[in-house]
Amino acid sequence: MMFSIIIANYNYARFISDAINSVLIQDWPKFEIIVVDDGSTDESAQIIRSFGHKVKAFFRQNGGQREANNFGFAQSRGDIVIFLDADDVLVPGALRAIGSVWREGLSKVQVQMQRVDEQKNPIRNVIPRIPKDLSFKKILQWAYTTSEYPSPPGSGNAWSRKFLEKFFPIKEDYDAFTDSTCIAMAPYLGDIETIEVPFVLYRMHGENDSNLSNNDRNFSREIARSLKRHAAACDACEMAGLPPPSKRSLFRGPHLLQLRVASLCLTPEHKPLVSDSRKRALYDALLILFRPSFEKFYVRLIISAWSILALTTPEKISRKIIAKRFA
Repeated sequence: MMFSIIIANYNYARFISDAINSVLIQDWPKFEIIVVDDGSTDESAQIIRSFGHKVKAFFRQNGGQREANNFGFAQSRGDIVIFLDADDVLVPGALRAIGSVWREGLSKVQVQMQRVDEQKNPIRNVIPRIPKDLSFKKILQWAYTTSEYPSPPGSGNAWSRKFLEKFFPIKEDYDAFTDSTCIAMAPYLGDIETIEVPFVLYRMHGENDSNLSNNDRNFSREIARSLKRHAAACDACEMAGLPPPSKRSLFRGPHLLQLRVASLCLTPEHKPLVSDSRKRALYDALLILFRPSFEKFYVRLIISAWSILALTTPEKISRKIIAKRFA
């Protein structure tokens, strides 16, 4: 089997070398590295070119991550595809571990990710939390009922080419971030294998798209993205001949609940989920304790208490509560 590692880079000159080198040291006999520079204005191009024939480098006008990865996928040949973020790092042995569990019928193999700082020092917890006795059947159930399942973000996923070919190039109707669409579609178009080892370093440096505390409107933006993921999931079900997930599932996810609470408190004028309200969020905060979920009960209890507190306290206090949660 051949791996294609596709790295979309935009102004990450200080990180891109680490990302490329982390692939070059992998002990798998057959892989290619495709770097798509998305119109960087820093020293990225010079650094990428310094790797010479070791990478397939392409330099394009800025078009966003989705278009850069669409282009990179079109240039790739691998049976297994990893979209490695330019600020992330593969741990030695990652490709061999993924290859050792690969089988026909998979949509992806997912690994855990260790959060690190700019200097790659471990911080916070490993993600995602993996529940006991995780199975594909449970993942599919959670995806249907809560629109969520335990999955790492982009770099922690190794995708089947056969799976990706069903919807690539990703169309503009879907989310601007590649992993969002792929993660949403994966449970409906194949099996998912999980490796409970942090084979990716997830670098946290303040400029990550996942840093929601930079702007109050980021929370409503994330809810809007969940609607696009839901649409992608419905399309995947149509491809597979399965019934689509209900839109009610968006009101049952523990992670999305926290984003809804933050959005309702900080930017109540922006409501991507039109029927959402503080009253409904309070109702869901109570019911989350009793609904099926991959999160343990004590985690759901914390989420429930946090949500109720944020929704029922004055804005000054709720803002501090939300800032602490999403710092």
